[in-house]
Amino acid sequence: MPSPKETLSTLFRAAIQSSYGIEMDPSIQPASRPEFGDFQANFALRLAKQLHKNPQEVARALVEKLNSGPVFNKLEVSGPGFINIHLSKQFLAYHLEQLMQDSRLGVPRSSHPDTIVIDYGGANVAKEMHVGHLRSAIIGDAFVRLLSFIGHHVIRQNHLGDWGTQFGMLIEYLAESNWQNDHTHTYNDLNIYYKQAKQRFDTDETFANRARARVVALQSGENESRAIWQQLVDESKAHFQETYDRLQILLTPADAVGESFYNDQLAILTSELIERGVAEIDQGAVVIFLEGFTDADGNRFPFLIRKQDGGYLYATTDLAALYYRTQVLKANRVFYVVDARQRQHFAMLFAAGKKAFGLADSIQLEHIAYGSVLGEDHKPLKTRSGDSIKLNELLTEAEKRAAEMVLQKHPDLTPDELASIARNVGIGALKYADLRADKIKDYVFSWEKMLAFEGNTGPYLQNAYVRILAIFRKGNIDPNDLPPFQIQLHEIMEHALAIKLSAFPDVIDTISANLHIHSLCDYLYDVASHFHRFYEHCPVLSAADLNVRHSRIGLCALTARTLARGLSLLGINVMDKM
Repeated sequence: MPSPKETLSTLFRAAIQSSYGIEMDPSIQPASRPEFGDFQANFALRLAKQLHKNPQEVARALVEKLNSGPVFNKLEVSGPGFINIHLSKQFLAYHLEQLMQDSRLGVPRSSHPDTIVIDYGGANVAKEMHVGHLRSAIIGDAFVRLLSFIGHHVIRQNHLGDWGTQFGMLIEYLAESNWQNDHTHTYNDLNIYYKQAKQRFDTDETFANRARARVVALQSGENESRAIWQQLVDESKAHFQETYDRLQILLTPADAVGESFYNDQLAILTSELIERGVAEIDQGAVVIFLEGFTDADGNRFPFLIRKQDGGYLYATTDLAALYYRTQVLKANRVFYVVDARQRQHFAMLFAAGKKAFGLADSIQLEHIAYGSVLGEDHKPLKTRSGDSIKLNELLTEAEKRAAEMVLQKHPDLTPDELASIARNVGIGALKYADLRADKIKDYVFSWEKMLAFEGNTGPYLQNAYVRILAIFRKGNIDPNDLPPFQIQLHEIMEHALAIKLSAFPDVIDTISANLHIHSLCDYLYDVASHFHRFYEHCPVLSAADLNVRHSRIGLCALTARTLARGLSLLGINVMDKM
């Protein structure tokens, strides 16, 4: 079912073709102001330039050609040649009636689904997740949900940091301490052990040498080293999963494909690249030189894949992972949701991948970069002591603050009800505040702003949904069992809400192309704002005319479904009361 915007594009494109024999995108966009109608077409200036005619003359000719029929209430030429489009009430009402019958709200499944690997999460074994892991998890999960909804085959990959020289240091320290995974310690103890091991490594050369030997033992499969390492990995995965579940993220243990998964492939891959002339030995190290990458002096900047001492780097692991994802998983799109500071690394990785594996231009590799989370002092968000904020502590604080806020409004809630609502409101507020910001920009973290019931916030949208359900309860209405009715759009606010609801497929289609997930937040805020204006000006349950009452109940139901679906794509739950 085409959206109104798609219908208009088809009509105008056909009119241009039949009138002038030219194929042209009519550039249909939502009107910038209500007095300009519902949509505007901005093609006449481009078309007139090709035809060597006056833009207004061209626009008027097409308006005369299209002005009849059921779609338009009015077409008018304005300015230098813009066409203001006012849709007919009948056309818009019919479209909304069709949307109400569609479980997908007009969003079609992709006719050419891609296989998309999304790399997100990326926590480090034996370390607690902190606020720095927040954005990758939230942004990556939103893309998983949205692209899956469109119909793509999405493969989640949590690239855990579970291998490397730091494990030799930690395993040696734990072995000396006779550490046993007897469940008498907490995961936080591993953080303490890691810091103690690092201090020993930096100050005790004898210990440092044993730690280096322990790396060799781990890599060669020595039993004690591998056993301790496996315990660390298993306990870390359990801790990560608890955090992902609290954050309502889709990642599961099955999605965890850590650096260790690729370890056995690194030597083979490096040798093959040397043999094929893709990589070369330079000053004892193995590097790939790539076109367009130079240092400040204009010297070639190497992509290092094996150090002089024979050790491999995360660049080597990333290259092996890229091969696995494109050649084994057969992904034709690979997204890396990693902070913007890794921009050069991924630019070089993608160039190295194309050079090493001959990746076709049709394979889309993209670094979905994001900015930092800042405190209200506009510096990276930290504790007062300067340490990174632990992610679980942040989630606990979100739920606690949400509970206090909800309890003020509803002191009669049971403890279980309060806990459930506080979790959905607190976690939803946290996720929405992250997603509503343009991901590439830093954003300032503010509890007061993100938990507010007014403005472009998660609680405001959740509350809009709750408000609609309250209407249904008051009227003893089952929104899934409405009597037959026709949409009536007599009032300006009804018409404005209908236009906004009809745009949902267009918004999803645009985001699937440009990956600007914050546009969905802005759209949902507009839907909620339009609904509140509609509700203030258009009585629903008290409408005198029964047909109008049914129509407005239908608009309420469609608004609730749109909010619920949109928020679910962001990974945010709705509830029937808050």
